[in-house]
Amino acid sequence: MYRKREYLTTPMFGKSIKLMLLGSGELGKEIAIEAQRLGVEVIAVDRYDWAPAMHVAHRRYVIDMLNPNAVKAVVDREKPDVIVPEIEAVSYEALEELESRGYFVVPNAKAVRIAMNRIELRRFAAEVVGLPTTRYAFAESPDEAVEACDKVGYPCLIKPEMSSSGHGHVKVEEPNPRVVKEAYQYAVTHARGRSKRVIVEEFVQLETEFTILAYRYVGENGIVTGACEPVEHWRYGKYHYIESWQPSTKPQHILEKAREIGIKIANALGGLGIFGVEVFLTKDGRVLFSEVAPRPHDTGMVTMASQDLSEFAIHVRAILGLPVPKPRVLTPAASIAIYTDKDNVWAPKIKGVYEALNIDGVDIRIFGKPFTYRERRMAVVLARGKSIEEALEKARKASSYIIIE
Repeated sequence: MYRKREYLTTPMFGKSIKLMLLGSGELGKEIAIEAQRLGVEVIAVDRYDWAPAMHVAHRRYVIDMLNPNAVKAVVDREKPDVIVPEIEAVSYEALEELESRGYFVVPNAKAVRIAMNRIELRRFAAEVVGLPTTRYAFAESPDEAVEACDKVGYPCLIKPEMSSSGHGHVKVEEPNPRVVKEAYQYAVTHARGRSKRVIVEEFVQLETEFTILAYRYVGENGIVTGACEPVEHWRYGKYHYIESWQPSTKPQHILEKAREIGIKIANALGGLGIFGVEVFLTKDGRVLFSEVAPRPHDTGMVTMASQDLSEFAIHVRAILGLPVPKPRVLTPAASIAIYTDKDNVWAPKIKGVYEALNIDGVDIRIFGKPFTYRERRMAVVLARGKSIEEALEKARKASSYIIIE
């Protein structure tokens, strides 16, 4: 099924190679740019118009991506060579049917279904693959949530069955049925999708977090699995990432354990492309699997500054059947995500860019999202330095100038 590619094509003419993005956010935008560089025809699909990847795609569609008929209709219209889910809120039923009909879903429909569902993912990672995780339990009603929290212990986290980037995550500090039930309602209300199920996880004191960017591509003698140097990241008490940097400064034996977890889950899920595998290092020294995205990861945006091949270039090469030489870290680099606290501002202005770019080694990616909502990520600052400390200092200084208005 997976073959190395002998040629590329010219987009828009003849039988060109077509890549369809299901989800067209900032990660999809970078995928589209890398695909365009290789002459691939790009179709961007999302739930709203002028999502970031639509600005750099050949064509765009706006659909309800949780509607299987809508997903199948747009795929059958375009007949892409490769379908690349970029977000979790996509109908996996449609992906499974399309795959059964011969379409190539990245990395595969099973991996997308498992990774988008926190309950199924935890069962798969802990009980099938055998990866170390935090304690956990499941619930699908307020009363079951109380029982699950009591089983896991306090403090604990309640997360929706379907979520990403911290959406719907709630920390419960102590046993209080009313608070637990309110947390449950908040989680299901902010889920990506319509599920009433949640996962309750042990809350652990973190030393740090890693993202292992594991990738699978077609080598000369079959599928090859590799992993980039671990990306370290931190949230500052929030559920979405704020800072990431590469290379990590943690001991090599810790990084090797994290890499092993990333490679194991990537191989278990199968298919081609990059996997963003989140791994915890707890204060008591445990290295634990957290979750996996079957696509480039937001914390991995730092690779646009640090590596010779970014995570997006790796993803596109891999899914096209092209080789992926071991990515090299060329320089220490850091990223800081820029969020907004403003609701419903259309055509927002990004100010402070002149001052930010006046710092040596600093770059910025503005995503081009047409409107804001509270805690929406609008841009990312990238910085290079002679050391991680210098890169982080530059990124923090540059980000302090950026204002969303």
